[in-house]
Amino acid sequence: MSSKYYAHFTAPGAAPQANGEWCGVVELTAPLRAARERQELELVLACSLDLEIEDIRVLDWSRLH
Repeated sequence: MSSKYYAHFTAPGAAPQANGEWCGVVELTAPLRAARERQELELVLACSLDLEIEDIRVLDWSRLH
């Protein structure tokens, strides 16, 4: 069962001249682990945007029901 999260994050290297904040819904195949949600979400976003994990900074997130 998939899990959906709202994510508000910065990704300066995601696109040329598109520095700033991004937000959207991220759909995962499994829920994030409670103790490491932010780190796991940053990893998923970095992989999806072909960036280094250090380039992603999650500002806010929440699980959608």
